[in-house]
Parts: sequence; structure tokens; C-alpha cells
Amino acid sequence: MDQLKSLEGTLERIVYSNDETNFTVARFKPKKRKELITIVGKFPPINPGEDAILKGKWIYDKKYGEQFLVETLLPVTPSTLTGIEKYLGSGLIKGIGPVMAKRLVEKFGLKTLDIIENKPEMLSKVEGIGPQRIEMIKKAWEAQKEIKEIMIFLQSYMISAKLAVKIYKRFKNESINIIKKNPYILADEIHGVGFLTADKIAKELGISKEESIRIKSGITYILTKEIENGHLFLPKEELIKKASDLLEVSPEKIKEGISELIEEGRIINDNLYNVYTEPIYLKPLYIFEKEVAIKIRDIANKGNRLFNLDHEDVIKWAENEVNIKLAYQQKEAIKKSLTEKLMVITGGPGTGKTTIIKAILKIAIAQGLKVELAAPTGRAAKKLSETTGKEAKTIHRLLEFSPKERKFLRDEEHPLNTDIIILDESSMIDIILFYHFLKAVPKKASLILVGDVDQLPSVGPGAVLKDIINSKKVQVVRLTEIFRQAKDSLITINAHRINQGDFPIIKGEKGSDFFFIQKQEPEEALDTIKSLVKERIPKYLSLSPIDDIQVITPMHKGFLGTINLNKEMQMLLNPNGKEIARGFKIGDRVMQIINNYDLEVFNGDIGKISDWDPEEQIITVRFEDKTVPYELTDLDELTLAYAISVHKSQGSEYPVVIMPILTQHYLMLKRNLLYTGITRAKRLMILVGTKKAVAIAVKNDKVAKRYTLLEQRIKNKS
Repeated sequence: MDQLKSLEGTLERIVYSNDETNFTVARFKPKKRKELITIVGKFPPINPGEDAILKGKWIYDKKYGEQFLVETLLPVTPSTLTGIEKYLGSGLIKGIGPVMAKRLVEKFGLKTLDIIENKPEMLSKVEGIGPQRIEMIKKAWEAQKEIKEIMIFLQSYMISAKLAVKIYKRFKNESINIIKKNPYILADEIHGVGFLTADKIAKELGISKEESIRIKSGITYILTKEIENGHLFLPKEELIKKASDLLEVSPEKIKEGISELIEEGRIINDNLYNVYTEPIYLKPLYIFEKEVAIKIRDIANKGNRLFNLDHEDVIKWAENEVNIKLAYQQKEAIKKSLTEKLMVITGGPGTGKTTIIKAILKIAIAQGLKVELAAPTGRAAKKLSETTGKEAKTIHRLLEFSPKERKFLRDEEHPLNTDIIILDESSMIDIILFYHFLKAVPKKASLILVGDVDQLPSVGPGAVLKDIINSKKVQVVRLTEIFRQAKDSLITINAHRINQGDFPIIKGEKGSDFFFIQKQEPEEALDTIKSLVKERIPKYLSLSPIDDIQVITPMHKGFLGTINLNKEMQMLLNPNGKEIARGFKIGDRVMQIINNYDLEVFNGDIGKISDWDPEEQIITVRFEDKTVPYELTDLDELTLAYAISVHKSQGSEYPVVIMPILTQHYLMLKRNLLYTGITRAKRLMILVGTKKAVAIAVKNDKVAKRYTLLEQRIKNKS
């Protein structure tokens, strides 16, 4: 075994860092060498300018040459003027950026860190530092000292810097004590810490595999993870199998854990129906599903007494108002809107859903009724506003979500003041949001759900629209006729062909809005996509590559997954953007990937990084309707959005969509996925890949099973 070498010196800069694994490549200046060396390895977070003692060994990489592989790293306080300046200028201390760090070192020299810690009032002697900034620096200095202790405690568990900061923000100086007592609390309360990380810490702390706290945490972790797959519950036997495999304990121990969690009221075993054997729910999801079913039945069973009108006269009047001859199915939808308290209008692109909404709006307003338009996402709400000419709101805005109180202000006690609610893009809504929405629907109001049930289901748990339709307890109008204007669009024609199991028409002529470019190899497909985005489409349609062209892909991983495509697109479209942190640059197109109620930005919102303040450590992102400040520790809520998954594209429309589709995507090649991707394009849709992959997707009409009992609950009044 090679004997470990020891090096002492200063970290000059981070070349690459993976927040998930802590694998880092950096340039390091040893004390006894003139030149910089490259260090690699998994080691605790360290800032540029910080001194450290390394232990490891020299290795030789064919591509990158000689490197020092770090086994252990111990940070020490920087002791040189250059080191102190880089240390303070790295963004470590809020209120001190590179410019201010230089001024501080010029003024106080080697005593700078001592003055910040022990005599912070002396900082007022430096230009640009007043009482307010001194207070900010003092607080940030104290916080980073405590965070440093947490980092040192967690370094053997490879917890990243951003997670250490989040842990500190949540638990303050009690962090270490709380983690030692129950490391699994990290998986429950800190976004970004999974059960496996918490379990690793628990093992190091000596917590037994069969400890009750571990088993119960593992069970709730599995149920929580299954929410990401759209499930509201797991059958008991499936849960036992998954938990036993994960925790490496006997099924009997898992059964004991399930029983304890049921006794504690944290999970629910509801075996009311014979569809699944002993469904096990997390308690909140059980409540959501049950309450949604009750409210759906309650609304659907009450006839609509808002209208006392002659249907035929109303239809003729509406046709004059919208200046369109309505088709039979559209007339049926409008008639039902006059008589039903709850109804569903579903259909694909070009089938006249928007015309129906416009007609219902005209009729209601003429009768002096108040109508609210809403959609699950900002983009969907904006599209609805543009097509109807009436303001549409996101569900969060409609329900007046309060970040301060972390709740919706509209509920049963404070319902919406409206007569009719039209909820568009209803296929996107999950059981959680729908529960809160229904709580705010007043008893007098009619509810019209509009959406395309053949699209991918919601990103969140449940299959709300599908279950409501399948329950057969709600009036449904399914639109199938494609109208004249839409028939001119190959996007619309092909979407319907795919939905019916037919191969799309791929011979797009000049002036067409749908093209297929055949490429066999992923490398060829990538080169084609880059050429289309950078040159061919902007020249053809005079559009912005960053703002108007969206690459949509079936997968996250792989050569043509979102991760690699985003790296390639960033280098292509924003090569000179100023680097900020964690791979982001000013000018990058980014997407919010979780709901942040404090910032009022939600999963799927797309914006552009517009500014970066290194002293305040604030990144500014410009979204369509607002500018949002992010702290460095919130950056894990953002991802590059030059390329996004088909799931993340739901509810949005883009001028141009490019979608790679090759057999490498085999696991994701499904009819509803291809259909959803194509229906995102407004002006131009381009598929890049192979006919074989398209054929596989078209033929595969299997929809991923989601564990939900909403349909049965609506049917069976329980």
C-alpha cells in the first residue's frame, strides 16, 4: 500500500465541484512549490484562499497529467495577505465581496480576520462600510463559524457546503446535537438530504440496523419517494418488500414498523375497497384523496340553478358573439355548462376548447355572473389570458397563498367570491393542489374542468382528471373533431395521429410547422440540435435561441438527456456569461424545480439569470412577471432550462420545440409522452432521431400505473 503524502498550502480556485458527491477538482499552491498543482477527490467544502493540510497520493491521469488524489483535507485559517483576500472575497461572508476584501486587507493586513472577529467596529474605517454593513458582517461571520463546526462534524459523511448551510439555518447551533440524537430528521426536514445520506450518518453514530427509528424512517421515506412516481399509496406487501430490501432487515421488522406508524397516526391502512390489498398511505395524502372525493360528489350532485335560459337561443347568441359556427360537441359542452354544477371538457389540440371557454364567458358575463379563470402554472394562466382576453390566475394566486403564513387564505371559511370557475390544463393538477382548490370553491359556484386527459399525468401525485372522468359520476364532453384552421397544422394533425396509434406524417414541406430529421447516432442528433438552435431556426424564423426555442427530451440522464444537453447548450448559447456558482452563469435560462412559497416561484417556472451580487451573495432571476432574488444556498432549487424533460414542459407552449427521439430513450418511449411533447409546440415542431424510435413510442400506449383510489371513492361515497 502506498504511503500517504502530506501537503500544506492554499486553495487557489475550484475547477469543478459536484454538490451531490463532493467530488472536487481544484488548483492548489503548496507552500514549498512555486507552481500550482491539481488536486482531486471527495473532500469537505473549502473556499478559494483558504489554507489546508492535505493527505493523499500522487496519481497520473492520461488526459490531465499529474494530480494529487486527496484522502483527507483539514482546513486551516489563511495566514497570508493573498490567502486572506481570496478567503474573504470568495462569497463566504455576506457583505464582503472581492472589492471589499481587497480594501479590508489593504487597511488591516494580516490582522484582518482578527479584527472581523474581535473588533468589528474598526471596520468603519474602511470606505463603504457603515453600521448596517458591520452588523451584517458580524452576523455572517458568527454564522460561518458555526457552519464550519457543522462542516467539520459532517465532513466524514461528505455532506456538501450548501446542505451544511441549510442544516444550520434550520437547527442553528443545536444542529450537531439534533443530528446525533436523530440523524433521520435530516431526511424529513432538509430538502436535498435523502434517507440514504441520513442512514450513513446513523450508521457512523452507531445506530443499529433494526432500531425502530431507522425502520420507521425508511418506511416513510419509501412512501414519500413513491409520491415522485405519482402514487398516493403503496399496497402493504409491496411496501414491505421495498422497505425490507432497502433497510436489509426482515419483513417481520417492517411489519412491526408499519404497525407502530399506524398507531402513531403517521400512516393510514385503508382496506375499504378490493382494488388493492391493504393500501398504505401517508396520512396527509389519505386525507387529500378522501376529501377531494367528498367534494367532487357534493358539487356534482347539485344541479345548476344559475341559468334559466333557452339553450337553443343561448347557443345562437353565443355563435354571434364569438363569430364562429359551433360544432355539435361544442354546443353540447355549452349546454351542459348551463345545467351542471360540475363538468369536464376534454380534447386534444385544435378541437375548440378555447372557443367553448370564450362562449361560456360571454354568456355568463351577459347574465351578470362573476367568472374566475385559473390554471395550475403561470405559463398556462398567461396562455389562457391571451386566448380569452380575460385575466386568468394561477391556482396559487387565485387562492391567495400567503408566504408569511405558509397557507392559502382562501378556504371553506373564506371561499372565493365567484359564480363560475373554469380551470384549464386540469390534467396537470395533482391531488394536493386540487384538495386546496376545492376547499375554496363556494357552494353556489359551478366548476368547469378543461384539459387533455391523453397528455402525461400531473408531475405531482394522483391522476385527478382521469379518475374524475372514469368515475362516470361527472358529466364529460370529449371533443374529437379537428377544426378547419387546425387542419392546416401538421403539429395538430400528427398529435391526433399519434394519439390514435398512427405513425405521424413526417414529410414536412417548406412552410410546414412539423419536421422530422433522421439521425441514427446520438452524436449526430446532438450536432443537428445545436445547429438548429444556434443558426438554422433563428435565421429561418427570426427568433431568439435562448428565449423562443425549447429543447424537450424524454430523459434526464444519457447523452441526449437534460443534464448533458444543458451543458452543451450553455456552452453553445452562453459561452461568455459571467460564472456565478454551481455551474450557473449570468444570462442562463433556468427553471425552478420545487415550489418555494417564500419567493412565490413554483415548480416549472422558467426565467433567466439577470444579475449576481457577490457581496450580498444574491442571484437575481427574471421570470415572465417578476424578478426574484435567490441566496446562494437556494441555487439547488434551480436547474438549467435550455433543455427540459417532457414532464416539466406540461402546461407550457413554446414557439419552437426540438425533441430528440432515439432508441436510447427506449424506457421512456410512450405514446402519451410523444403526444405531450409535440403538443407543446406553437409554431414549429422538429423531431430529431429515428423512425424506429417514433414507431416504438406510437405503439406503446401503456400508461404507467399510479396507485390511487380517487375513482372508487367518488363512485362509492366513502
